[in-house]
Amino acid sequence: MNYVFENDAAFSEYYEQLLINHINQHTSFTATKTTEKGYPDIQVTKAGAKFYIEVKVQRRTFMTVEKNLPDSGLKPSETVALNLSDLTRYFELEQEKKIHVFIFWVLLNRPCILGGEESSYYYRLASELKPIWEKEGEKRKFRRKSGEGDEVDGKHLGVTVNYHFSLKELKIWKGKLG
Repeated sequence: MNYVFENDAAFSEYYEQLLINHINQHTSFTATKTTEKGYPDIQVTKAGAKFYIEVKVQRRTFMTVEKNLPDSGLKPSETVALNLSDLTRYFELEQEKKIHVFIFWVLLNRPCILGGEESSYYYRLASELKPIWEKEGEKRKFRRKSGEGDEVDGKHLGVTVNYHFSLKELKIWKGKLG
């Protein structure tokens, strides 16, 4: 497959903005795009409290997960991914900076789990994912081949090493965006 980094980034930013709008319009919190380098996509604040949200939009299903990660116990329809370097950085941020980081997955094109729904939303605190990462270790890590679309202006920006979780390990968010 050809992963076009710029297309994926723009598509994700669309959902980031939808989530920011939802938080600002339907909660007492204030959400903004994060400006701090290395931090998750969205900063959420209220009366001195602060947490962050990393938004992961996934349009593709890892159909070969059972072949490529046979010891993972994961099935294609239930598998979600997160850039491994992001995951470990968020573990460090939570521990060192004493902040909470939510990972928020937007799943598209998964008719076997979505039914008639266009999209579905799942989330979990990074700290809640850490015990799974520690227990499962390398069994859920996958490095894909780098492709032409991974480069932007001569720099490799595409994610090639992902860590995988099961939807069964996440919490479903039943809200609607947009």
